[in-house]
Amino acid sequence: MDILIIGAAGMVGRKLAQRLAKDGTLDNRQIESMTLVDVVTPKRPQGFAGKVTLETADLSAAGEATRLITERPDVIFHLAAIVSGEAELDFDKGYRINLDGTRFLFDAIRLAHGEDGYKPRVVFTSSIAVFGAPLPHPIPDEFHTTPLTSYGTQKAICELLLSDFSRRGFFEGIGIRLPTICIRPGKPNKAASGFFSNILREPLVGQEAVLPVPDDVRHWHASPRSAVGFLIHGATIDVEKVGPRRNLSMPGLSATVGEQIEALRRAAGEKAVALIRREPDEMIMRMCAGWAPGFEAKRATALGFTAEKSFDDIVRVHIEDELEGSLS
Repeated sequence: MDILIIGAAGMVGRKLAQRLAKDGTLDNRQIESMTLVDVVTPKRPQGFAGKVTLETADLSAAGEATRLITERPDVIFHLAAIVSGEAELDFDKGYRINLDGTRFLFDAIRLAHGEDGYKPRVVFTSSIAVFGAPLPHPIPDEFHTTPLTSYGTQKAICELLLSDFSRRGFFEGIGIRLPTICIRPGKPNKAASGFFSNILREPLVGQEAVLPVPDDVRHWHASPRSAVGFLIHGATIDVEKVGPRRNLSMPGLSATVGEQIEALRRAAGEKAVALIRREPDEMIMRMCAGWAPGFEAKRATALGFTAEKSFDDIVRVHIEDELEGSLS
């Protein structure tokens, strides 16, 4: 099996590549090669016996998508995107990267399918941002997609494209609507939702973090470990069981900011909580008002996707995966 990961330098992409390298197989087939692509050079995963190719490419540039599928990978993980806050601030860049890049990839696969019958599995990372207020809680699987951000709109359009290209038989597509990933390791990014991670990640290592919203803001979360599990399960699941509705809202955990802070308190004490500095941000609060508070995720759960059950679990996963016992 040959794997292509587009967006492999990002946090989830790096973790996915490392998990595949560690496992060595996917769907009971040996992984012979991995091609890792991003706008910056991805890192080589450790411990992989097969061939690794590191590529620097912009999927939205003419001809790049066609070039990337020349070797006909069996599974394509499409993770490349700019995040919500950046897509909102830079309208043209958001549509170029998030929509045009995806469309170019899908069309390159379609043309290859016409040439030689090429039909890969395409796992596309969508987002719960495809939903917009007013929203019920929990949001059922049948709820309509009416995004209230440019990022959510771009993802919703891509979901429609994925469903149509799959219906036409050009590839086996599945769209994974990721919850907000928490706790994200590394440095803060430009995602408007980044504070959900910041207020836990930084205090856990003795650093200050800014909280721009009230404690009663509720949102839908899953850990990076769960996100990788979603993608791998999406790559191996029987798409006949998924049916024509190829985009799935993933399971996760609905929690308020206040509940996050209490989980931090239990894990690291009052000293860590005191490092959270409240600085209200009107733009972020307006965006939060349209974000999803939680999902039923019955379809995904029935299909075998799983996530954490408490925020204590999410904090524990971060400590295990990123801090390596430094708090003990």
